[in-house]
Parts: sequence; structure tokens; C-alpha cells
Amino acid sequence: MPLELYRDKHHACYMFTNLIEEDGQAVQANQFLIVDGGTGAIIDPGGNLAYNELYMGMSKHFSPQHLSYLIASHADPDIIASLDRWMSSTQAKLVISTVWERFVPHFTKAGKTENRVIGVPDRGGRLPLGHNELWLLPAHFMHSEGNFHFYDPVSRILFTGDLGVSMMSGAQAARPVTDLASHIPLMEAFHRRYMVSNKVLRLWVRMVRQLKISMLVPQHGAPIQGPQAIADFLDWIENLMCGVDLFDDRSYQLPSAAIDPVIRPVRAAPQMAYS
Repeated sequence: MPLELYRDKHHACYMFTNLIEEDGQAVQANQFLIVDGGTGAIIDPGGNLAYNELYMGMSKHFSPQHLSYLIASHADPDIIASLDRWMSSTQAKLVISTVWERFVPHFTKAGKTENRVIGVPDRGGRLPLGHNELWLLPAHFMHSEGNFHFYDPVSRILFTGDLGVSMMSGAQAARPVTDLASHIPLMEAFHRRYMVSNKVLRLWVRMVRQLKISMLVPQHGAPIQGPQAIADFLDWIENLMCGVDLFDDRSYQLPSAAIDPVIRPVRAAPQMAYS
């Protein structure tokens, strides 16, 4: 069952956290359904591992035939690899950065995306959804070259893609975090590797401080909820050194270590280290 992030008479936001079998082979990922009146959008629909469960799960709350958009923060496989199946089963249009507009047809059979891709310019924009709209906020290089976050002015939820990610199980991801200090160990390694630089983090924080935010909801792990936890996250990320800030000539040396070609089982873990 999805987690109901917000609901009123005309508008609802749902979060799916556990559609992927947790056997260690694939990272946990969240998918989101936003419904406004008679129309809806899926944010970051995921790969083929999530497609069947997401399609059936959303059908209990909203007809896929009335889906207007598939909205992708960027073009990673865990974001949009199921595109071919969504293009076949719905009439939804794909909304994605113009940086990735001509790459996403590689996820589908020939012709599937023709006249069905809405390319978003770097500056973002406001996308009509039912009687309201979603704000597409620039989030480039966090971590992808063409990257957007999505702000829902009705619920005041900011969907942050790979920013705010924590490595945990689907069950854990369904429990919002209200104390950031205890949560940072589950986020830090990922952000230091996957965010490109402190410069872009500072620019992003300056932008989003202008919003009224009830919840930050990433594509992996748990939402961050409450004024104090959100403020603490913005303070933390604003000062985080990451990505190219941490690299020097030691990271670019001719390799000498042998790669072991033996494939061994991968075990699921509540926290995954990135280095």
C-alpha cells in the first residue's frame, strides 16, 4: 500500500516505497503519484522491476488511462527504464529535461515517444496539472547534468530526486524523518559522491529557501518532515563538500589493481556505502 503524503477533496499525493524485491540486487527506490481532480502524474516511475506493482497499485487510487504525465527528474534507469511499458499502456506524455529528450527513445521501441515528450528548458517552468500546477525547479548537477525537482504548491511537498537520499529498506522509507542529526549517517556517503559540488548545493539552497515546504521527499529513502528537520537539512547540505570538491590527482592514476572476474551474490543491506 502507498503512503498517503497529502490528501484533500481534490488533490492527493501518494508515495510507493517497497515495489522492488529487496534482495540486494537493486537499490530501493520510491515512486510518486499526484492526482488533481480527474487527472494525474507519476513522478520518477522507475524501472521494469517496479512497473507491474506500480501500475496495479496506482489503479486502486486513479485510473492509468487518465494519466497526463510521466515526470522524470533525470534519465537514470531507476527513474525511467520502464518508459516503453508506460508508453504502451497509457496516453501519458513524458516530461524531462531537454538535455535527455533525445536519449530517452533508447528506452523504448522505435516510434513510441514520437510527439509524446515535453522537453523542459534549463530554467524549469510551471506545468499545468488539473486545476493546479507543478513547479519544475532547476536542480542541475544534483546529480545529473539535466535535472529537476518538483514542487507541489497545494501540498507544499518538494520532490527532490537524488537530493536528500538515504539508504534503507522500503519499510524504513515509509517512515518520515523528523530528527535530521540521527539521519545524516544514512545520507552522507551518498551525497558526498553523487552531488557534483558545494557550489550547486549552495545555489539550490538559496532558491528553495523562498518556498514554503512541508516535506522534502527524495527518490530513495525516507521523507524529511517538519520545519526544524527541513531547516537542518538545508543548513547541512549548504555546507557539504562533495563531488569534485573532494577529488585531486590521487583520483586519476593509471590502474594497477586486478579486477576479480568471479561473480558473488550481493546481499541486501540497510545502508549502502558509496566511494
